[in-house]
Amino acid sequence: MSHSSPLPSTDRVVDIATDLIAIDTQNPPGDVRAIADYVEELLAAAGFDTERAVTDPAKPNVLATLPGDRDRTLLYNGHVDTVPFDAGAWTRDPFGERDEARLYGRGATDMKGPLAAMLAAGEALALADRDPPVSVAFAVASDEETGGSAGVDTLVESGAFGRIAPDACVIGETTCSRGRRSVTVADRGSIWLTLRAAGTAAHGSRPALGDNAIDRLWEATSLVRSRLTARELDLDPTVRPIVAESVEYYEPVLGADAARELFEHPTVNLGTIEGGEAINTVPDAATARLDVRLTAGVETADVLADIRDCLAEFPRVSVADASWSVGSREPLDSPLVEAVSEAATAVADGRVYRRSATGGGDAKTFRHAGIPTVEFGFGTDTAHAVDEHITVEALRRNATVYARLPEIWASSAR
Repeated sequence: MSHSSPLPSTDRVVDIATDLIAIDTQNPPGDVRAIADYVEELLAAAGFDTERAVTDPAKPNVLATLPGDRDRTLLYNGHVDTVPFDAGAWTRDPFGERDEARLYGRGATDMKGPLAAMLAAGEALALADRDPPVSVAFAVASDEETGGSAGVDTLVESGAFGRIAPDACVIGETTCSRGRRSVTVADRGSIWLTLRAAGTAAHGSRPALGDNAIDRLWEATSLVRSRLTARELDLDPTVRPIVAESVEYYEPVLGADAARELFEHPTVNLGTIEGGEAINTVPDAATARLDVRLTAGVETADVLADIRDCLAEFPRVSVADASWSVGSREPLDSPLVEAVSEAATAVADGRVYRRSATGGGDAKTFRHAGIPTVEFGFGTDTAHAVDEHITVEALRRNATVYARLPEIWASSAR
């Protein structure tokens, strides 16, 4: 296929990334007004119609639309907030420093660099001498790093997506690690449990007179962990090829068996356990918090039922709180997955995997809102790290993928 999409210059991508990194958007506190102004002015100057969706005045979200030849809309999403940093630990300027091949700064790879490539691609599409093959939209979010509700949740709840009516979305998170490239097409569900055990207090010198709540809780959580991790998940047929590529992707880091366990069985992490007041007392109460993760397509209710069956053996241990999210995925043969994979493969050195994330993020929110969504971005393994950086070559490749994507997706969607 020959692609004649207008491509932004590498210098333009680097200039935008440099501008974005120079604006302090550490979250917390998460005041992103200055960078939202920059993004909105750039897109408006290129010819996009812009608006904002706001619940927290310090954390506005920018929306922009550009009509295309076809009545289909491709949405680009990125976030402008970053995690905090300790400037004293850095050897480079956290607000931007360039050497020949790299651009340093907080957010360089997560995700001001990929966002800059998206903005440069959008600008090039808008300034071309013809309309893009499909309508192009941006949803630039303010509050991702803390999982706050002022960002994507506000975009969904404000009705903004109803006005934009996106048919597909690509999120510019870095999805490449340790030399392996990928498109993230799925995420896992989660169950967060708080278990509480009751016991009987006694003096530590006479433990037989008491009932140790920590011991009771430990036995209960151990049973939950052993039973759940031994439970083979009933995977949907559309999920199995995603699991197969995911196992291949994670195998060099985790090993083949651990990578397979990650997706074919629930994972259970005992995050906290608390109880007792002193070393010489038998505790009469204890609390544990468990993080259970499930491959997309698994019925959360079935796993919760398994957990309650385990706890039925411990009448003084109860579920004090439970919250959950359901995993989501895009089939590998969907037009969006095919288009992003094709565009990425054309500029990548080597295979582009189509895999599940081990956790979940904004893509899950988009998919549950009915918007087919994937994550893709070339980058580095320095997200949230000291001297975070992205390569100039990664910026160039990202801009090429994002600029070509509307044309390739329009062809795939037919």
